[in-house]
Amino acid sequence: MSEATSPKDDTQPALTAPTSPRTEPVAPPPAKGRGTGLAALALLIGAAGIAAGGWSVWQVRMLQSHDREQLSQLEQARSQTQLLSQREQGLTDRVAALPDPQELESRRRLLAQLQGDQQQLSQRVESVLGASRQDWRLAEAEHLLRLAALRLSALQDVGSAAVLVQGADEILRDQDDSASYAAREQLAKALVALRGITALDRTGLFLQLGAMREQAAELNSLVPAFTSKGEQFNFAAEGDGQGWWSEWLEKLSRYIRIDFHADQNVRPLLAGQSLTQVRLALTLALEQAQWAALNGKPEVYRQAMTQARNVLDSYFNAQNPDSQALLARIDELIGQPVAVQMPDLTPATDAVRAYVQKRQNASQKLQEERQSQSDHPAADNELEEVSP
Repeated sequence: MSEATSPKDDTQPALTAPTSPRTEPVAPPPAKGRGTGLAALALLIGAAGIAAGGWSVWQVRMLQSHDREQLSQLEQARSQTQLLSQREQGLTDRVAALPDPQELESRRRLLAQLQGDQQQLSQRVESVLGASRQDWRLAEAEHLLRLAALRLSALQDVGSAAVLVQGADEILRDQDDSASYAAREQLAKALVALRGITALDRTGLFLQLGAMREQAAELNSLVPAFTSKGEQFNFAAEGDGQGWWSEWLEKLSRYIRIDFHADQNVRPLLAGQSLTQVRLALTLALEQAQWAALNGKPEVYRQAMTQARNVLDSYFNAQNPDSQALLARIDELIGQPVAVQMPDLTPATDAVRAYVQKRQNASQKLQEERQSQSDHPAADNELEEVSP
């Protein structure tokens, strides 16, 4: 404890030194200062030892963590090694299952040949399908023209023929071929000619004549008869001869007719079989007119309508309302046109047929060239296989 309080005594000479008038040599520090330095040195050495110990502990912990990481990496390496060994075993089994090199070479050649054949087959199928579609469309156009000509010649159906020719022209337009110019020109001329014709309503005329036939089958002659005006002779008394005389005259008037206009044309009264025959003649004439209207025979149509008018005028009374209506309808339809001059579709049909034939010849020539080109590489391949 005395050495700990000694610094106060050491500081006093330092404070009083400047007051001394003379300089004296500094005395060496006492032994107590040396002990303080040793203590500081010991503290330094202890701190260094503690630091060294802490550093060593940190190093040990770092080494332990490093060892743990190495162990985990080693485990991963072992698992990867095991997985690689399994894969190697699988590859070894696959390699063992593979055929020998000669068999592989033969299979490679077969595969190359199969691929070449498949490519050639796909090209041929594409060419055949493409050509067949075009050929089908062109054949359809030619068939439409033939059907239009048939409609004109058989039924004289201008509207249907125009639609069919228009369909054939659309098929040629879809071909997008400059060689079809001549055929399309003929089709355009045929369309102009067809559209300039006034369409005939053959179906309507046929139905009207059929309705007239039904009306003629039910037509009756107007039989003259005396009808009572409703007078009643009640002025006579019972037992008087005048009442009996009036009744007798009324009954007699049903069997005897007095005509005061005998100079006029007297028509026979039709009944029974005669009326049936007249009706049959009238319906046959109208039926013949129907046939002529459908087939476009104007002479036959006018002759049949005239015959029907004569029968109706000769055997039926004009005072009958049904006879008057049927006669007026016959006079109205007798001048109906049933035929027109139809254009000739033969030039258009021939032009389309020539175009189709030209396309078929060109496609056949192209197919032969492709066939020859596909045959030559096959021969070259055979030569290459034989040459080794």
